[in-house]
Amino acid sequence: MAAVQGGLVDAAEEKDIKPEPASDGFGNNNANDGRLLSTSPGSSASTGSNKTVAGASEDQQTLLAVLQFLKKNKLNESVEILRREAGLPEDSLDPKGTDASGAGSGGSSGGVDLEGGDASSLLSRVTVSASAGVQAPTKAAAGEDQPDVSVVLSAYSQQGDPALYEVYYSGLKKFIETVLDCHRAELSQVFYPLFVHMYLELVYNNHESEAKAFFEKFSGDQECYYEDDLRILSSLTKKEHMRGNETLLDFRTSKFVLRISRDSYQLLKRHLQERQNNQIWNIIQEHLYIDIFDGMPRSKSQIDAMSGSLAGEAKREANKAKVYYGLLKEPEIELPLDDEDEEAENEEGKPKKKKPKKDSMGSKSKKQDPNAPSQNRIPLPELKDSDKLDKIMYMKESTKRIRLGPDNLPSICYYSFLNAYQGLTAVDLTDDSSLIAGGFADSTVRVWSVTPKKLRKVKSAADLNLIDKESDDVLERIMDEKTASESKILYGHSGPVYGISFSPDRNYLLSSSEDGTVRLWSLQTFTCLVGYKGHNYPVWDTQFSPHGYYFVSGGHDRVARLWATDHYQPLRMFSGHLADVTCTRFHPNSNYVATGSSDRTIRLWDVLNGNCVRIFTGHKGPIHALAFSPNGKFLASGATDGRVLLWDIGHGLMVGELKGHTDTIYSLRFSRDGEILASGSMDNTVRLWDAMKAFDDLETDDFTAATGHIHLQDNSQELLLGTYMTKSTPVIHLHFTRRNLLLAAGAYNP
Repeated sequence: MAAVQGGLVDAAEEKDIKPEPASDGFGNNNANDGRLLSTSPGSSASTGSNKTVAGASEDQQTLLAVLQFLKKNKLNESVEILRREAGLPEDSLDPKGTDASGAGSGGSSGGVDLEGGDASSLLSRVTVSASAGVQAPTKAAAGEDQPDVSVVLSAYSQQGDPALYEVYYSGLKKFIETVLDCHRAELSQVFYPLFVHMYLELVYNNHESEAKAFFEKFSGDQECYYEDDLRILSSLTKKEHMRGNETLLDFRTSKFVLRISRDSYQLLKRHLQERQNNQIWNIIQEHLYIDIFDGMPRSKSQIDAMSGSLAGEAKREANKAKVYYGLLKEPEIELPLDDEDEEAENEEGKPKKKKPKKDSMGSKSKKQDPNAPSQNRIPLPELKDSDKLDKIMYMKESTKRIRLGPDNLPSICYYSFLNAYQGLTAVDLTDDSSLIAGGFADSTVRVWSVTPKKLRKVKSAADLNLIDKESDDVLERIMDEKTASESKILYGHSGPVYGISFSPDRNYLLSSSEDGTVRLWSLQTFTCLVGYKGHNYPVWDTQFSPHGYYFVSGGHDRVARLWATDHYQPLRMFSGHLADVTCTRFHPNSNYVATGSSDRTIRLWDVLNGNCVRIFTGHKGPIHALAFSPNGKFLASGATDGRVLLWDIGHGLMVGELKGHTDTIYSLRFSRDGEILASGSMDNTVRLWDAMKAFDDLETDDFTAATGHIHLQDNSQELLLGTYMTKSTPVIHLHFTRRNLLLAAGAYNP
């Protein structure tokens, strides 16, 4: 595989890197092949390297044969996808190496037979190649995510003089320290992935003392946000330790992504080729994905803002897909006038008093947002009569909503869980703020009524038969007054409960637990209706869709799952994170799901097809809080690094960084109109931020920059509107009521 697979690298550049560096314009004629294997003083046996090259070319022949076969059978789209993934230039399928512009469209099958296009010869070629691959698994598994541990680790069986590893690394370090300042920050990014892979190569090849010396000498040079990873790495001192180690397999199977300007990359490439530094060049080609952009090199602060994840930055093409972030059209519901309004009309003589407000609610629903998905893009549940009544209540409440801003901050009401010796692990409030639920480490879920109205169960089946079902107050009559209480306890889980979520209609509650299940509870009978089994390990979070019916869960198995309440099996599995999925959040239009992970990335998934459409990097620790802005355009994220990062979903860019918290951020919430962002942390504070100013100050011209980033302003203090301390209570949940009162919750920690 070529080292450079960036979106903007043309075919000529790729050919330039792979076969021979003599044509790259630097007068370098002394390298025998792109890997610089044969002339390095560190390589022990030229025969071994020749075998490797032979194996690689055989693999390439097989690939070409498969491509030709697909092309012959008019499967042109598959040909293009496979060719792009393999990093082959466009003219690779042309038998004479001439212009292959027609390869993607009609494609003549005349030249196919030159590569042995018939099925039998292709099959024999693949069989031969496969048997060869058994002898040399190193290259066969080079670019693939192979689950087989021995195949994965065999990539480190490169032969090289262990004493020269320090020399190579020191030489590169010295070179990068002497280049121009504008290139130094960008090139310094290669230190960490090179350090990790060189150390692992030494350990794998049983050079324990050299590995230890290498680690001690250079581990201190790495960025501070890789401390936790380095701590795990330092415990891998023997080859046996490497087997079954998840962190190591992550390093190995996912290419570390570096975003570097073309000028900086050419400097690095020329240096390595002039020095015949094959060990480092091998690692760059094998384990790194260099995303090249044209333009000015990035500054240290710009790089630091985006780096820190387990596998480097996100590839720019990963954030190019179209995202329909607009809101769905609201159903048109007539807002009836209540008695208060009629009295007001008669007294004040203003018959149109309520009309403008009704029209303003209606006008929002009449205009279709151009960035919104179609109404039927994914099937959503139809509104029941009770849902319509709730919508009407919501509209009435919203007319009394307080408009927040820098000069008009919300009141904050704090719910402290006292004597929570069971260990409070999760909290949620219903949208209308009438119920609050807590998940506990003793495996229980407890539900409280926040209003004077007590919680009641539905009567037994025998008693329900005696009720007059035609009466107006049938919904009241079915409730059993004998069961009325301020709280209910739900038993069923066999491990701590880590995530809970109320359904939008307040009839159901979801809970996820260490026992690997997600449970759906009825709030009419306060019993468990379903146990959803799909995760193999603890489930850290779960959340209902804003439209109900669907919900998402994420856990230790690194996979997020999309479910429907009436299906036992998940509808979608979102796989791609390299560590635990720690938090999940639905987009307001229910078409997308955001997941935060311990791999320090955030991913946005399309519910319709399960594709990952955005990858956001920048946090320096596991992510524990996510919140979408009410208009669906922006996403806020909080992590153990105490920073809140703001993301533009449409452009796929980080647009803000809010610093101030001194501990893990566990909760984020936008006010109902999106004016204010509230953040709650383990540092016992709630902070309010001016979200409108943060997003309005964006210079949209910067979005067009080909580098895929904008310059972040360091304006956290300007955006901070207030800091509110609790007595000694970490803030684990925040919720804005329909009238924009802020509710916060957590367990008192004496």
